[in-house]
Amino acid sequence: MLRLSREIYMEMIGHCLGGLPDEACGLLVGSYGGEEADQIFPTKNAAASALIYEIDPKEMLAVDRQAQASGSDIMGVFHSHTHTDAYPSPTDVAQAQDPGWHYVLVSLRDTHPVVRSYAIVDGVITEEPVVVPGLGEEPGDEGPGDGGQALGEPRVGEPGHSR
Repeated sequence: MLRLSREIYMEMIGHCLGGLPDEACGLLVGSYGGEEADQIFPTKNAAASALIYEIDPKEMLAVDRQAQASGSDIMGVFHSHTHTDAYPSPTDVAQAQDPGWHYVLVSLRDTHPVVRSYAIVDGVITEEPVVVPGLGEEPGDEGPGDGGQALGEPRVGEPGHSR
């Protein structure tokens, strides 16, 4: 499971929309292997492409140093798919080098962005729920179970849910 605050979620979506027409990307910081991202670091897509993303190694090193200074680690990466589903492409799988990271995809193909997260270990893709407390809730609505919207379940923007 990956838990994002509403603020981190909205900043991630905004960064991805702002990157159009290219893919956008960034890093998530928290406890390595943990479930909750404490910080987001939007980065430049060094590939400047609508088909692939690349985080400049110097930018990644700077984020890693900032994370270490605050007692945290890089725990994941996010990037957008401008014209396809929020599912890892073969290129994404080949680039997934760290088995402890969350690999978050933001599909901008449709009117509403769709966010999904995956563990990718030795080429095996496993989807995990994304929980954003306070997202999509009405006043007085507790949401699904823990007060947040589990985006990995059939909900807004996913098959099985009509809007």
